Amino acid sequence: MSQQNPKEYDLPFFHENGYIRKKCRVCGQYFWTKNPKFETCQDSPCVEYYFDKIPVKKKLTVSEARTTFLKFFEKRGHKIITPRPVAARWREDLYLTIASIVVFQPHVTNGIVPPPANPLVISQPCIRLEDIDNVGYTFGRHLTIFEMGGHHAFNSEKEKIYWKNETVKYAYEFFTQELGIPEEYIVFKESWWEGGGNAGPSFEVAAGGLELATLVFMQYKIKDGEYQPIPLKIVDTGYGIERISWFTQKTPTAFHSIFGYLVDEFRKQLGIKEPPKEFYDAIFSKIGLLDPDNLETLSVIIEKVSQESGLTRDTIESYLENEAKLFTLLDHTKTIAFMLSDGIVPSNQGEGYLARLVIRRALKTLSTIGKEGILTKLVDMQIEYWSRDFPKLKQKRNYILEVLEIEERKYNEMIKSNLKRALKILSENPTLDKLIKVYQELGIPPEIVAMELNKKNKKINLPKNFYSIIAKEGKPKEIKEQEPPEWIKELPPTERLFHKEPYLSKSKAKVLAVKDNMIVLDQTIVYPTGGGQVSDTGTLYYNGTKYSINKAESVSNVIIHYLDRKVDDQIKPGAIVEIEIDWQRRYRIMRHHTATHVILGSLRKVLGDHVWQAGAEKTSEKGRLDITHYKPIDRQTLLRIEKLANEVVEKRIPVKSFIIDRNTAEEKYGFRLYQGGVPMQKEIRIIEIPGVDFEACFGTHVSNTGEIGGIKIINTTKLQDGIIRLEYVAGTAETEYAEKLEEILETASIMIGGGKMEVPKRIESLKEELKQQKTLINSYRGLVEELLEKELHEKKVKVGTISYYILEDTIGDNKLMTELLQKTTNSDPNLIVFRLLSKNNESLIEISAGTQASKILPSNQIVKELSKKIGGKGGGKPTHSFLRLDRSVSKGELESELKKLFSQNNL
Repeated sequence: MSQQNPKEYDLPFFHENGYIRKKCRVCGQYFWTKNPKFETCQDSPCVEYYFDKIPVKKKLTVSEARTTFLKFFEKRGHKIITPRPVAARWREDLYLTIASIVVFQPHVTNGIVPPPANPLVISQPCIRLEDIDNVGYTFGRHLTIFEMGGHHAFNSEKEKIYWKNETVKYAYEFFTQELGIPEEYIVFKESWWEGGGNAGPSFEVAAGGLELATLVFMQYKIKDGEYQPIPLKIVDTGYGIERISWFTQKTPTAFHSIFGYLVDEFRKQLGIKEPPKEFYDAIFSKIGLLDPDNLETLSVIIEKVSQESGLTRDTIESYLENEAKLFTLLDHTKTIAFMLSDGIVPSNQGEGYLARLVIRRALKTLSTIGKEGILTKLVDMQIEYWSRDFPKLKQKRNYILEVLEIEERKYNEMIKSNLKRALKILSENPTLDKLIKVYQELGIPPEIVAMELNKKNKKINLPKNFYSIIAKEGKPKEIKEQEPPEWIKELPPTERLFHKEPYLSKSKAKVLAVKDNMIVLDQTIVYPTGGGQVSDTGTLYYNGTKYSINKAESVSNVIIHYLDRKVDDQIKPGAIVEIEIDWQRRYRIMRHHTATHVILGSLRKVLGDHVWQAGAEKTSEKGRLDITHYKPIDRQTLLRIEKLANEVVEKRIPVKSFIIDRNTAEEKYGFRLYQGGVPMQKEIRIIEIPGVDFEACFGTHVSNTGEIGGIKIINTTKLQDGIIRLEYVAGTAETEYAEKLEEILETASIMIGGGKMEVPKRIESLKEELKQQKTLINSYRGLVEELLEKELHEKKVKVGTISYYILEDTIGDNKLMTELLQKTTNSDPNLIVFRLLSKNNESLIEISAGTQASKILPSNQIVKELSKKIGGKGGGKPTHSFLRLDRSVSKGELESELKKLFSQNNL
């Protein structure tokens, strides 16, 4: 395989510049170096950190490292590209931006869309949660949020930009000439890279124990486990902007170089004291040897640090644990700020699930140091710190902080209500599956359970990578391309008349292929199911024969029409047929689809830019829109949204439809384009209602908003945390909805008396009457309860050490009787009460037993024995049970059977 072929890595640059190829004695990987003394690849954990001893030109902050990187490649012909959000809105197979190449996958890397520039350079904020459990312990080698500096070149058969040799040369020049690292410290380690469905050979660039960059040469896509060549040969590099800053500043940890004064500010807020100088002097180099996947390496490091610093193992472990918590919170609060600033709404699915994971892990960490209630303050400090470089943070500040307050409240309420249940589940045999269940279903972090169990001298072993496992659980499902069936594979794309002439209800077309009840035409006015819009229905005519078109679907740009029966043999390829759609149905759908865009635009204006479409459906009856939002929408807010939407209708704004180059569209509109999905095409169809909404959209629409006719939101539902569903009607569907409401109102007025306009007043009056009746009934119930209780105590029958009484129920008030039975047996632990209710040839026997009586003769045992004698089915607890029969049972029959039962039990 290519990744095992040394020729992939044997470059002229190495030979021209005196590099030699060696094998690392620790990890076994091959590497290229100018230093013949090196026996290792100079990357952790194969070697201790010693980059603090390597000279550089000057110290760089993260901001300066970013600018230095971008300007270096800009001078060498690369166009600087604006970074994308950390929420990968342009991808349906990925929630978060995990690398700079993700910006160009899969549309550019698969050759569908040209790159925005070639070559280009970008510094892309990225979020990776797979190593979330290692954050802090490696002093900055692992982060959940980081900036990846990437310079990229896209080589095709027609145009070669540059490839391996030039890429390695650029890296050499950047690190030696721009940063000033002596060339004898730079090592290029041979490696293999895979990510986002692509793969290729790579070099990892390391110096002084720290990996600074990865140079990937992407030349394959992975399909069904196989490596297939891709049309482009892509230079995909990843320079660690934060690592460059750390390398040049020589700070004790990367967190000191990344967060500057925030390290001390967080210490004050968290009450974590700074360790003595000898701790960091001793541990800095050793921490490079830490292998997070091998905890034994940590024990070895602690022993070495103890010997060198004179500090005890316990002291070192305590410092390390506290520092890891400090660094975790520095990292996580920045990640939270960036995720929420990109409009992610915490929820139980998608990117919202991952945001909630980071938030709750931060809250958990705060609770372990007794600093609950300050997460919002810590995140606000991150907003202030990073907003100079990323202004969007400050623009979204109010939304970020409000969401965090809500999330923290939910978290605390969840711990309060679910902790006991979690303790019960994990107190015995706490398997990984149980830990995951407790987190996902109850929302309880396992560390919180461990702390509580520790108070009871019980210990559970928590997996070191628990949150990494949870993060992987939140990955989107793999999207597989739909393979077209053989019979349509060679057909050209169907011409979409429903886009060109959306008001066309009849047309002719040529038959291209036929199979069973399916037919493909060269052009069609029939809209296929897609984009949340249901398919058109209609009729197909041929030589006087009529077929119903039940639905249509698009497969690889070929539209298949499904008819109500098998196609006649006379209809062959080349035949001309006529098609007609159900126009009234189509027009109602067009209104609802356009109304969806109007409502979405109105929602964003009223609720905020975090609103994102999470699902939609447009039918002739109504429209449905699922959105991301972090709290319920109250009635007054809903009325504002509806009013704003109808103002758009009244303005009769033109609805524009046009095809545009994808890169141009993204540059002009941003990634809010992709509300209803991400088309993998060079050119995309845009629907724009100026000043209201714009989207990449496949659906059919009215020509201006006035044609919608009016919008009425008829229902809102909270589907889950962070997802709200709105249902609405437009045009004639709104009239039909009003007619239904009027009919309901008419029925109500007849039932309660008075006219339709008097219904609210009559209901208010009836409510008052009902309240009075309830008061009266309660007084009667009290009287009945008093009389029955007196009778019960006076006429109970003693049998051995217990007593029993059969209460013949003629009232049928189940709630009253159950309360009476339980109240009586609570006050007399030796009493068993039998309630017998017989009516309509059915019987119910309810049994309530006092605590002592239930030990002698449990009520569920009585039910079991009685059912054998008199029939029926039932069950319950020892203190309270039921037996139901489909025949009438008399008091005498029941008493007779009970005497036999008592006798059998020696009572």
